[in-house]
Amino acid sequence: MNCLKMEIDKKIIKKLIDALEDLKKSLNKNGEQIEISEIKSNDDNSEIEDYKSVKSPIIGTAYLAPEPGAKPFVEVGKKIKKGDTVMIVEAMKTMNHVPSSHDGIVKKISVEDGQPVEYDQILILVE
Repeated sequence: MNCLKMEIDKKIIKKLIDALEDLKKSLNKNGEQIEISEIKSNDDNSEIEDYKSVKSPIIGTAYLAPEPGAKPFVEVGKKIKKGDTVMIVEAMKTMNHVPSSHDGIVKKISVEDGQPVEYDQILILVE
């Protein structure tokens, strides 16, 4: 039985090695290897650092408007105040209003209507 287990493990390892080789090939740019610093510089984290974020207080489903077809709570470019509802996160059939934790102008809405969200996930960015 141990011999069979070793064969399965070898197959899994082979698949992982193949997947890593494919990833390595996909990271090539015009035949040149992409440096890790290039990947980091293209990341959206630099944008996040420039703004304040409003994060999800719970796990659930995000809704941008109070009901289907209604005007959304916030839009990009809209001025909001601390305490204004920015969206609703539904969890266990309970609609939880998410208040803004900052005053400012909405620069980015990071989730779509009806999208599942995680605890502490960024919902909007405020300048």
